[in-house]
Amino acid sequence: MSAKRWLAVGAVAVGVLAPPLRKRLGLSQPVASALAWQSPVALCAAMPRNRLRDAGVYALQMWAYFAHYDMPDDDPDALMRRLHVTYPIRVDRAIGLGEVPSVRLQRALGREGEIAALDTALSLVHWAWFLVPHGTVSYVLWRRPERFPRAAAQVAAVFDLGLLGYWGVPTAPPWWAGETGRLPPVRRVMTEAGQKVWKSLWAPLYDGLQRNPFAAMPSLHFATSVMCAHVLSDMGRGHAAAAWSYTAALGFGLVYLGEHYVVDLLVGLALAEGVRLGTPAAVPLARMVSEAVGRLDPGR
Repeated sequence: MSAKRWLAVGAVAVGVLAPPLRKRLGLSQPVASALAWQSPVALCAAMPRNRLRDAGVYALQMWAYFAHYDMPDDDPDALMRRLHVTYPIRVDRAIGLGEVPSVRLQRALGREGEIAALDTALSLVHWAWFLVPHGTVSYVLWRRPERFPRAAAQVAAVFDLGLLGYWGVPTAPPWWAGETGRLPPVRRVMTEAGQKVWKSLWAPLYDGLQRNPFAAMPSLHFATSVMCAHVLSDMGRGHAAAAWSYTAALGFGLVYLGEHYVVDLLVGLALAEGVRLGTPAAVPLARMVSEAVGRLDPGR
């Protein structure tokens, strides 16, 4: 293997290791960010184009996203000073004709201190989301690899643009507003159901997945599910029916479970639709980037 390819492999390794080690190594956020985002490009110089590399580029991009998702919580005090709590309450009260929909739904459908079948079912829908975006992209790579670049780029764009909201407008979710007295009590139903379903496994699962608590606006749970529904709709009516049914159930669940306001979902929907509609305009730029990256391909 040439020295150039060894250097590229090393750059990939650095990009993978920088986010989890950045605090221990004393790396600033900009440095850790640059190291993380260069790794997908480095992989293109490290190995020839094939399905494995395509999957790797997507995975590295998502690894960089995950690192940036958590960065605003590096300084909890600074994050709290910038936290927005009231504006989504005001908007949702207008949407709910005087009452926040999460409060209304929990009062109508839930029972304080009890985990009903609906609570467990909607929590399972919510947990399933962790498989949906990446499972969708993987499915497209397996079944229709020619459509993978477009599908992966659209899903990744929704994730990455959502970061702008998390960094610029940190927003508290309904359960947090309920816990702090900004709203009438709002149960975080998912945690109650998690303790019942997963029992002793719930605490390590929850601690491992719970990162930035104020990554609520926009709802990337909903936005990415909408985008995945569009991607799967292009593959047939059966795929479309399943995908949109899941997205609708997830949207209802996120509000009922106290995870998101309706306005979070609406902004997430707008984000996904904006990426979808803006894709044709982005094609020339994407082609230029693809050609530039293609020149790094060691198989050429």
